[in-house]
Amino acid sequence: MAVRKDTIFEQYLAPIARLLIDEPALRRFYESIDWQTESDRFRDPQLTYPDYYSSQHFHSIENGYLNISAAVSYDPITQYALPPNESWVRQSLIDAIQVKPRRILDLGCGTGSTTLLLKQAFPDAEVIGIDLSPYMLVVADHKATQAGLKIEWQQGNAERTRFPDASFDLVTASLLFHETPPAIAATILQESYRLLTPGGEVLILDGNQKTLRQTEWLTQIFEEPYIQAYATGSIDAWMGAAGFGAIQTQDFWWIHQVSRGVKPLLGQRVQPKPFAQEMEDGQWATS
Repeated sequence: MAVRKDTIFEQYLAPIARLLIDEPALRRFYESIDWQTESDRFRDPQLTYPDYYSSQHFHSIENGYLNISAAVSYDPITQYALPPNESWVRQSLIDAIQVKPRRILDLGCGTGSTTLLLKQAFPDAEVIGIDLSPYMLVVADHKATQAGLKIEWQQGNAERTRFPDASFDLVTASLLFHETPPAIAATILQESYRLLTPGGEVLILDGNQKTLRQTEWLTQIFEEPYIQAYATGSIDAWMGAAGFGAIQTQDFWWIHQVSRGVKPLLGQRVQPKPFAQEMEDGQWATS
């Protein structure tokens, strides 16, 4: 695995992480899988990787999530990168859901950690997870099989999913938006709006934008190409621009946030507040 050595993480935190991670177990897992064969099960021959994704070295790893090593190491590292507890942080998204969904789409699902929680919370719902990396989907499928959960995994672009209009009751994304340029995050929310049925919800779990704006060192720990631009933006504003109503962002343990929006019912319209007020209270109104 080729990594940059000049990041704060590699210089100061990686040595600690390596003491906590069972590297022999990771190697055994890596060697137990025929990555070419398994990843081919998920590859979409019509998919083209967007430049913002394929040209970056996310988390100091060469080729980012298109490197098998990123998929193998993601879960062991993330459990220490989401204080106070990864399960609690991901559960905060589940706890914010107010609909009873029949179909759920998890965008940028990665290794499926949140996707599995969604299926466990709504066992009767059809759950689909999509991600650009076929290697991440291999790990997600392995975890779902181990847990005895039926989840559909697809390689796909969250900006253009190719699912029909109004085909989901719930669309979610965990730790995705800080890894995309703000314009792409806004486009993903527009796509989410298209995919949702009237009254459906979008839930976004990610880094706390207010905290990241005030604590610049947090944006420099990992090699995250777009996190500073993400920190200066507003998910609430992006949701409002996409047409969502009843928008609200809740802080979770200072460095995380969960944002929720609702696609208005037919006949309703979203009445946006003045932008300055929206930025202040993190909500838009539906009338």
